[in-house]
Amino acid sequence: MGGGAAGASAEADEHLVQEAEKIAVALGRMFPGLCEVVLHDLRDPQHAVRAIENNLSGRQVGDSATELGLARIADPAYPSVIQNYPNRFPDGRPAKSTSIGIKNAAGEYIAALCLNLDVSVLSPVTLALANLVATETEHRDQPLETLRDRNARELRRAVEALCAERAATPRSLSRDDKKTLVRQLYQDGYFDSRDAAQTIADLLGVSRATVYNYAK
Repeated sequence: MGGGAAGASAEADEHLVQEAEKIAVALGRMFPGLCEVVLHDLRDPQHAVRAIENNLSGRQVGDSATELGLARIADPAYPSVIQNYPNRFPDGRPAKSTSIGIKNAAGEYIAALCLNLDVSVLSPVTLALANLVATETEHRDQPLETLRDRNARELRRAVEALCAERAATPRSLSRDDKKTLVRQLYQDGYFDSRDAAQTIADLLGVSRATVYNYAK
């Protein structure tokens, strides 16, 4: 009797996860190139990634659960929805994420549906609109101030601003535009910061050696 109940429970859990997988695939395909959707099967934390649609993070089906997933496994009282929290892809691109926990009839977390929105894709649009409505143009044509110890966040903002002027994202720039952008960053003093070349390489989708060649 007990074994039959356990089997029915496991079957019901699998049905829930399969239904969630349909949602993950549909959501990801609705926002191609913009929003990664990942379904985590929390019943198997070492191989939790059950489905990944519109892959932006480089993870694969069968990868392990994230810290948030492990927290849900450990605590059934963990919030079921974590909405719009800041995140970052492995290459440094900013993301806005939402994680939705899925419980079975027994109140245990068995899966999590996670959405990771690539904010960097939207930045050029946001900056273009900001420039359109801006009224302060007194210092628009002056060069950027040269400072040492620029951090990665400032560098990303500078790259996104320069790309916005071309109505493009960093990775969609042509080779010549990437070279022009790197030379501008070099002239503005961004290469004085630690790891700047690697940060620029990650943003542009090129190698660090290529960045140094562009800066010549």
